[in-house]
Amino acid sequence: MAPANRPNPKAQKQAMISALNEHRINTITELRRVERVFATLGSPDLTQPMTAAWVYYVNSNSLLSELRGLTRNYPFSSECLNEAKRQVHADPASNRSWNYCWLVLAKVHTDRLIPTFARAQASQPEMWGGRTPLAESIEQLTQAFINEWSAALAQFLRFWESPPIR
Repeated sequence: MAPANRPNPKAQKQAMISALNEHRINTITELRRVERVFATLGSPDLTQPMTAAWVYYVNSNSLLSELRGLTRNYPFSSECLNEAKRQVHADPASNRSWNYCWLVLAKVHTDRLIPTFARAQASQPEMWGGRTPLAESIEQLTQAFINEWSAALAQFLRFWESPPIR
């Protein structure tokens, strides 16, 4: 006879699916934890809720918010993420993964979007309070953006031991 307090795996799975569908699981750490659990279960009914949860996480700006939590000195560029999302949608190979977050982060990395958007950010007049900066000042600020954003990106990409590809 099984103990009465033993958790019901079917009920736990359904509870996780409900939590994903209701967007109660909304951090990269929590989503990765659920993704690992689902990977061990290997049930095809889990793919759609997990895929939808990753799309929601990215499009609801939760990804941007968490990246900015790691880049307090030089807040991560929303334009950089938007460009990565645009490129993922335009990439015919983007169907190689169910994980939209990973696809976007990988696109930022592989297409080296950070240096481009760091330079654009560092060159904006608002960054300089109305004065015209020297080229070396822009370069120095660009490098500060690159360093902080790259560290945050690397930290996020470490959530996957291997790429979540089919």
